[in-house]
Amino acid sequence: MSETITTASSEPATPAAGLGRTYWTLNAIEMWERLAFYNLRVMAPIYIMQADNPGGLHLTAGDKGIIYAWWAVFQSLLPVITGGLADRFGYKRTLAFSVSLMTTGYVMMAFMRDLSFVNNYWAFFIAILVLATGTAFFKPSIQGSLAHQLTKQNSSMGWGIFYWVVNVGAFIGHYMPSLLLGLSVLLPGFLHGESQSKEAWRNLFLASAAFSSLNLLLLFTFRDVPSGASKTESLLQVLRRTLVNIFEPRLLCWMAIMSCFWLMMFQLWDLQPNFIADWVDSSAMARSLDWLPSGLHRIVVHETPRGLMVPQQVLLSCNALFIILGVVGMAWLTRRMRTLSAMLLGMIMATCGVLVAGWTQNAWMLVAGILCFSIGEMMTGPKKSEYLALIAPPGKKGLYLGYVNIPVGVGVFLGSWIAGLVYGSYGEKAVLALRYLAEKTPLGDGKNWNGDVATLEAVLGVKRTEAMLKLQEVTGMDAITATQRLWDCYSPQYIWIPFASIGVLAAIALWVFSRCAKRWQDMNA
Repeated sequence: MSETITTASSEPATPAAGLGRTYWTLNAIEMWERLAFYNLRVMAPIYIMQADNPGGLHLTAGDKGIIYAWWAVFQSLLPVITGGLADRFGYKRTLAFSVSLMTTGYVMMAFMRDLSFVNNYWAFFIAILVLATGTAFFKPSIQGSLAHQLTKQNSSMGWGIFYWVVNVGAFIGHYMPSLLLGLSVLLPGFLHGESQSKEAWRNLFLASAAFSSLNLLLLFTFRDVPSGASKTESLLQVLRRTLVNIFEPRLLCWMAIMSCFWLMMFQLWDLQPNFIADWVDSSAMARSLDWLPSGLHRIVVHETPRGLMVPQQVLLSCNALFIILGVVGMAWLTRRMRTLSAMLLGMIMATCGVLVAGWTQNAWMLVAGILCFSIGEMMTGPKKSEYLALIAPPGKKGLYLGYVNIPVGVGVFLGSWIAGLVYGSYGEKAVLALRYLAEKTPLGDGKNWNGDVATLEAVLGVKRTEAMLKLQEVTGMDAITATQRLWDCYSPQYIWIPFASIGVLAAIALWVFSRCAKRWQDMNA
């Protein structure tokens, strides 16, 4: 597209060195929102289902899959509507509403579990949907405002810097559960297993609420960005315009391809935490960090039944760290590159990274896979927003940048559902421990087990949360040996094959789309 995107003051946007106060204020708002979000997100998989976490909900992988699926629907599919509403009602007003809603969601997570009339599953589920709805209003508002600060000449750097800021918030968010150790006597048990409690989790959620609420203060200093859309449209007219635009066949094709990619990609963040906690042996890495000062060592190493390990959130923080170090440089390197070509290369790299990271118990190999994945993410993540911003018609930036969340929503919905089924049956260590007890120990002799994992607890009379301890008791193995025995016997790494296969399919489809787009002037960006 060739039109000039203007700033709030109607001055043409300038190169990155002079992006202006509004641009940087938007980045600050995004960073606080991401800090609050990732403070929750990196620990949510453990809180929801990890069997050996005494302060968690102890729900099943299937339950987690359902929660994550609907989380994705509300957070990433609602922007189809909220993007048009942000254009119509103004970005600043929509941002204020979204921040208030997200803060409410975090507070609900902190306290709804204590209500007697709602069980743990529904308490967390309802709070997540409130948070997700707030995020659905936030995303197109912040991205629509940002799009109006950038031109075609500086959009690669502008979106790259924005993505860098996102990952600064994400990186800090990965360490917040550990950093909070110094603020509460309850939190040492949160990471070290001595006295994990509901209060520790509550403090974590309240910290996210506090970070989120800081954006209400920032909004007082923010001058609204005109969207260019009509301010006289009714709500029904906005909805009609939203639906009319989305059914453009080529746009639907691009979103279907990206849905497959995000289906694979999000499992690094949503499934990998549980996989790491269950299977990855980071003891050698933990020993290599003995030289750290005691306070810092306490943050990056903790005690587990298998000995000292590096926590999953610290290992996964390498993703954000690599992006912080490289995304601006990658944006500069790809600034003249066709966005579709950059996205294709990114897809290939990310697919390889997911497979490498999921195919090992070695923490160093895991980090190597995360590096490969992160390079792919740097090439694909910012470019997806840049692509839609460039092809969006005038006055429809927020609308089109609401569409950018559709592939995420569809992909995460399907990916979470698949992950719940696959991991709950073939990957979760506690479930496989129950299966081993039923199939290969005297405890299973004479028990009528038909192969359905949902019946294992009832058949054996052993709770999922006690499965590993029971396995060690029956076999005489320690936690390290028992974990290795289950890995060798059931090969849980195979759960990553379907996700990597979908990534390969997405890359092939994008290559075809990219070649076709060369004939479409309005889609060739």
